Amino acid sequence: MPKSAGLGDNLYVAGYDLSGDIGALDSISGGPSPLEVTGIDKSGYERIGGARDGGIEFTAFFNKATDRAHPRLKLLPTTDAIVSYLRGTALGGQAACLVGKQLNYDGNRGEDGSLTFKVAAKANGFGLEWGRTLTAGKRTDSAPTNGTGVDLTTVSTTFGWQAYLHVFAFAGTSVTVTLQDSADDSSYANLAGGAFTAASGVTSERLAGAGGATVRRYLRAITSGTFSNAVIAVVFVRNETAVVF
Repeated sequence: MPKSAGLGDNLYVAGYDLSGDIGALDSISGGPSPLEVTGIDKSGYERIGGARDGGIEFTAFFNKATDRAHPRLKLLPTTDAIVSYLRGTALGGQAACLVGKQLNYDGNRGEDGSLTFKVAAKANGFGLEWGRTLTAGKRTDSAPTNGTGVDLTTVSTTFGWQAYLHVFAFAGTSVTVTLQDSADDSSYANLAGGAFTAASGVTSERLAGAGGATVRRYLRAITSGTFSNAVIAVVFVRNETAVVF
């Protein structure tokens, strides 16, 4: 795979696109915490994987406009929020997502007059998950739409899946985003449990399929419902090995 720079990236927080207010992604971390289980008969450490964890840390510029960085991040909610980092906005691109807690909103006024804020989101319950985008960044549907299929390359896997949805804007009664898979990018079928909750406004959600669910080679996101405008982003995580949360 060709190397790439971090230009044109996006960052979404709980259904809000804060990309234009983010100056840097300071850290994206995740994985199982190592547990030391070294026996007294060993001359080196032994470790096994423990609980999954993860975090996304970033630097935000001060922007007090409606729905921009300051109005959203200053709230410091105690509830969980979904944070998604997209490495570019191409369909099928790489994305890191987590359900987590916002721990801080620490401001710094530099000698040069700059005003920035450090934010850390730490995973709660599921750890950090890397997946593929089923929308090219944000997708705008003005009517029910069948999205373009994304080729996950591997013919199929049997370890289940997770998915993330952000709804940024909406006009109408409701929109339901559903995940579908296919073996040939022609005949698609709904994934079991792959329908997000019907949305009627700005929202975000994480879904998870059964642990042994089969996922075929091609994936797409479709919309249904009664609406004239739905702006969405979807990230799909196909497990390549057994995962327990």
